[in-house]
Amino acid sequence: MGDVAEVRKDEGNEAVKKIIHTYPLIKHSDMNEEMRVETMELCVTACEEFANNNENAARMIKETMDKKHGTAWHVVVGEGFGLEITHEIKSILYMYFAGNLAVCVWKCS
Repeated sequence: MGDVAEVRKDEGNEAVKKIIHTYPLIKHSDMNEEMRVETMELCVTACEEFANNNENAARMIKETMDKKHGTAWHVVVGEGFGLEITHEIKSILYMYFAGNLAVCVWKCS
């Protein structure tokens, strides 16, 4: 796990360097440490297993969270989305994986 640098030529013949993170990056979470690590690992597994299908990755995460932590979990997996949500305390995780793939997991009953 680490960073991958992608170098390409721009129109002006200047090299443009873009860094792609290959490790999970948590942007916001209020979960306890154990639940956060478990949810992050679940998200990474789902995104790797369903690399070409964000809907199936979200479904896998939601079904697993519903079984382990009760119902009413919601999941969004994708690129370039925005949200405004209401969630229960100690039940949200917002992270990036593999560069620009974002995952948001939250509970709202």
